[in-house]
Amino acid sequence: MLIHPELRAAARTAPRPLLAATALLGALALTHVAQAVLLAFALAAVARGATAHLPPLLGGVLALVLLRAALTWWQRRTAARAGARVRVRLRDALLARLGALGPAYLTGARAGAVRTTLVDGVEGVDAYISRYLPQLLVTCLTPPLLLAAVAAVQPAALLGLVPALALALLGPRAWDRLLARRGAEHWDTYEALGADYLEALQGMPALRAAGAVGRTRARLERRSAALHRATVAKLRVSLADTALTDLAVQGGTVAAALLACWSAATGATAATGTYLLLLLASECFRPVRDLAREWHAGYLGASAADGLAALRTARPAVTDTGTAHPRWPRPPEVTFDRVRLTYPGSSHPALDGVSFTAPAGRTTAIVGPSGAGKSSLLALLLRQREPQGGRVLLDGHDVAEYTVDALRRGIAVVSQDTYLFHATVADNLRLADPGADAAALEHAARTAGVHDEIAALPEGYATVLGERGATLSGGQRQRLALARALLADAPVLVLDEATSAVDEHREARVTRALLKAVRGRTCLVVAHRLAAVRHADHIVVLDGGRVEAAGDHRGLLADSAVYARLVTAGQVRGLAA
Repeated sequence: MLIHPELRAAARTAPRPLLAATALLGALALTHVAQAVLLAFALAAVARGATAHLPPLLGGVLALVLLRAALTWWQRRTAARAGARVRVRLRDALLARLGALGPAYLTGARAGAVRTTLVDGVEGVDAYISRYLPQLLVTCLTPPLLLAAVAAVQPAALLGLVPALALALLGPRAWDRLLARRGAEHWDTYEALGADYLEALQGMPALRAAGAVGRTRARLERRSAALHRATVAKLRVSLADTALTDLAVQGGTVAAALLACWSAATGATAATGTYLLLLLASECFRPVRDLAREWHAGYLGASAADGLAALRTARPAVTDTGTAHPRWPRPPEVTFDRVRLTYPGSSHPALDGVSFTAPAGRTTAIVGPSGAGKSSLLALLLRQREPQGGRVLLDGHDVAEYTVDALRRGIAVVSQDTYLFHATVADNLRLADPGADAAALEHAARTAGVHDEIAALPEGYATVLGERGATLSGGQRQRLALARALLADAPVLVLDEATSAVDEHREARVTRALLKAVRGRTCLVVAHRLAAVRHADHIVVLDGGRVEAAGDHRGLLADSAVYARLVTAGQVRGLAA
């Protein structure tokens, strides 16, 4: 079978342990051959009545059995180590690729499908590479050597063995294209089912509230039935493959046995030659039978190869061509210079010639109606998207000059949709600064207005949060994410609706502490409420992807129709106060 390029690339990440596992598998094959030779001599001795030679021959067989047990343990351990190395390096490479692809890729891909590729697909590749590939190499090398040995005993036996081996090894290749198509269908269905299950688990509260649990269960049952059909369709092809192999193996063995009997009956070979012919012919087919077994163990990896390749070769929305690493002795000035952005499939630009400057070390608020382009601006700053025109500058340098990783390390972000991990409060905070001590954690939490709630938890900062911070309220999650961003101590801080889940009274208190804490940093705030906008040093109003006005709160109330309309409509509540 042709090996998928993705699987070959994965195998190259652990060449030494894979070669060692293959060599040990070859040594195991040699023990079987040596055992067959000793048994042939032992049987011939019994046939001749020369029992004096039996003890050393049987002792040799016993020694080979013990040696094979030790080699089997060693080989499986080595193969497991090789598989683990392949699994870890492949998963690390795919996770790094996901990081390079950025949020733009994940908005179009289903999280459950990506999870299936990273977990089940990589596990399948482990079995394929650590078990199937070594056996494939041994199967290609061992039978020719055994055929040479059989030819030395009785050349006529090759007339039955060679065609049978050729059919067993090459015959199933006629189904390779169909098997690949069935495998791709199976994997696509498997991915879809995994994505649906994860989505249903994450959205269970919404499903219950909408009374859609029953409909979702029915949809999952249909998905499961589709996976069953795809699995059966692939098994039919695979079993036809196996049936052809078994037919060739059994036919070849019978042919060799008949030739051995004919050779003995005609006196062409002595008893030793007859037994050697029978046992060596059987050993010719052992690697073929083992290969069929290991194929079934690793078929999921072969099915997942296309999915792994699609993830590895996916093109990011932004090409990381930068080489510089930002070093800002002071907070940088952020400038949007006539930037334009149109999303794929959209006929209207999200940003159309937006220009403004966020002063260094000051707080700039960005407001506007829904769809005005606020989040698109932040995506350009973080290089999650590339502008079709214009530039985004930091202290006069295009952000494209910096490496993406270095740029994002210099910008701390708190978004409306915060993410907390199933870990302690302290561990979640230390994501921004692994070396932060308890005092630094407490200071950041106090600034974000969440210290008292943390202290009230059963284990304080050592309390383990539920998945996605489910044990906390929305406001607590946002303030914890805010504390995490403060710990990062980045020169640029971006707050995208960072306090939207906090009540207005608490938000006012948190914002006052926050503005004091971020003094000396360049801060960009996207918000709709007074507490987060009113006291900003500079306010930019967007409308329809353009800058409608810019200034301070009082000046905009008088000069900006959009700003005044937002205040009147209550979208920026309390601004008229």
